[in-house]
Amino acid sequence: MVRAAQPWDGEEPGWRAPMLAALTEQRFSDKAWIYERKLDGVRAIGVREGSRVWLWSRSGQALDRVFPEVVAALRAVESSCFAVDGEIVAAGRDRGFGTLQKRLGLTDPARIAATGVAVSYYLFDLLHWQRHDVRGLAQRQRKQLLSAAFGFGGVLRYSAHRNTEGERFYAEACRRGWEGLIAKRASAPYQAGRSHDWLKFKCAFGQEFVVGGFTEPSGARAEFGALLLGYHRSGRLRYAGKVGTGFTTATLRSLGAMLRRYQTEVSPFADRIPERDCHWVRPRLVVQTEFSEWTRDGRLRHPRYTGLRTDKDPADVVREQH
Repeated sequence: MVRAAQPWDGEEPGWRAPMLAALTEQRFSDKAWIYERKLDGVRAIGVREGSRVWLWSRSGQALDRVFPEVVAALRAVESSCFAVDGEIVAAGRDRGFGTLQKRLGLTDPARIAATGVAVSYYLFDLLHWQRHDVRGLAQRQRKQLLSAAFGFGGVLRYSAHRNTEGERFYAEACRRGWEGLIAKRASAPYQAGRSHDWLKFKCAFGQEFVVGGFTEPSGARAEFGALLLGYHRSGRLRYAGKVGTGFTTATLRSLGAMLRRYQTEVSPFADRIPERDCHWVRPRLVVQTEFSEWTRDGRLRHPRYTGLRTDKDPADVVREQH
């Protein structure tokens, strides 16, 4: 397989814009596709060149100090030159993003250890191997090469897949409470950006949104009542609704401090906001939400806050289309 790949020709194996899946409501079984579990964590590109290791988020933010155990695991791999794509998740039975969030933003080893949250790095694609750019190989070939190239165990895990049985696997995923599946065209190369060669089969709705403001708290609630959420379309921030559930007392305090830091007098939204007692913030914060559906007027129904996404660039947040 390596002989069919392209050499680097002196190109450094640095960060690459990752391939992204498109959302679909279709569920299908096809021998030309493979199916993987959709993990609920932080997307990460890992690169090693000799003794040096880098770890980046999908937006290019450095994660080396946030996940030092992942860096150590990549440094321990026998090969000294590679680039991989995968997802960092909370280890153990609770792999949800809410658990992993306790680690995000922490770089001090003592504070990281105090969270008690161990992580696993699930590898699902290979971009470079032994000074060869393998992104042009077929998806199935890249996974075969990835499986054979690494000694998995401990922090490094292999993201297993199934062939053909997409609908049965999807039903199983939803019964188990997973977020869903990623369907990947087996013959497709790895291409940066969103592609219909990778498709998301979601068991429940959920995506990230930009925070553009907040409402006043009521009763015994502190800091804020609800976050005003939006997404970008045609260069403008469109209003998606508000989320007022899913916050712990600690989360209210930490988010409240961030909101005050970014407060502004001007609404960042292109739409008129129907809420009362609004306070505006510069669109710098990205949060993850779960919700039951989109309403006909383009608002979220029954949204619930699930975490802060420090790995996502606000400018990249758009409404996921079916």
